Amino acid sequence: MESVLQFFIDNGTVGMFLSAFLAGSVVPLSSEFVLMGLVAVGGTPFELLFSATAGNTLGSCFNYWLGSLGKEEWIERWTKIKPEQLERGKRHVRRFGYWAGLMAWIPVLGELITVALGYLRTNFPLTMFTIFVGKLVRYWLIIAATTGALSLF
Repeated sequence: MESVLQFFIDNGTVGMFLSAFLAGSVVPLSSEFVLMGLVAVGGTPFELLFSATAGNTLGSCFNYWLGSLGKEEWIERWTKIKPEQLERGKRHVRRFGYWAGLMAWIPVLGELITVALGYLRTNFPLTMFTIFVGKLVRYWLIIAATTGALSLF
């Protein structure tokens, strides 16, 4: 795992984008360590924020697409999300609608929610917007905590 993280860090903003995409999808990966590593070696916070947010949002878009296929047996096979877990995600989506996308940054639960958002075919542009905002705030807070500054410039 250490060599995988090092690969992403060695590739700068492209590595950040790739790790964030994979982490945003159903692949069990943590992009936060890559982000903190890139900040620590002098990466530009604004570029890293953009790269991480874009990649992670597109990873969630992939999850949405998987959910929109509507076949629970496919979802279970491809994502390893069990039917009872999908039901939990669907409960959140039924309760909050596309606003549930704001919670897509939460590890494990976020994947369930993004698959459920697709399964229930919530409004795609609004869903992607709420997912984007939630992930943007999370990455901004990680950068702020790592640098000790709230400004990205």
